[in-house]
Amino acid sequence: MLMEQERELIVKYGKKLISSGLTKGTGGNLSIYNKKEGLIAISPSGMDYFETTPLDITIMDLKGNLVEGERKPSVEYEMHLIFYKNRKNVFSVVHTHSIASSTIAALRWSLPAVNYLVGLSGENLVPCADYASFGSKELAENALKGMGNGYAVFLANHGLLTTSTDIHKAFYIAEEIEHCAEIFLRAKAVGNPVIISDEEMVKMNILFKSYGQNK
Repeated sequence: MLMEQERELIVKYGKKLISSGLTKGTGGNLSIYNKKEGLIAISPSGMDYFETTPLDITIMDLKGNLVEGERKPSVEYEMHLIFYKNRKNVFSVVHTHSIASSTIAALRWSLPAVNYLVGLSGENLVPCADYASFGSKELAENALKGMGNGYAVFLANHGLLTTSTDIHKAFYIAEEIEHCAEIFLRAKAVGNPVIISDEEMVKMNILFKSYGQNK
């Protein structure tokens, strides 16, 4: 079985999407890119995360060809492939339907630096990509353009997309951006949140590059 370790991680983090409240039902999707093999492990389309096994994970190449697996890949597979083709520092993609992030996406707002953790996005704010139908090539292109050089982007009227060097970091970014999105919405309900300066956020972005334990 190809990419056994990556398959197991997709299954693990698929369950965490539900248990962490980052999606409902079969919403959202995850993938991991193995650069050495030139292959991608991606969650299957429309399957219960708690019923998904490593054998259900689909293996694809960068051209979108099915290499191994009996299940249909996520309908959003183009949105994963485009980042692996165009971003040399991206090896995992996580897409969620988390409530606060989806609310901001429905408003088509960007998320400013209401909290220093916004810096995990790699930028001073999390932008919102232009709308396109789910599963479309246009959505993939909009997501790539919207994210720029960062690691997070809202998908208009849809949800949140995060990327990183591995699935652990991509998932962590998704959790923290959702946390910041909720803070922003609650603050807006009470008054006008004070936004951290660009100068301070540049410092935060530098600090986050060395944050955590080295593997």
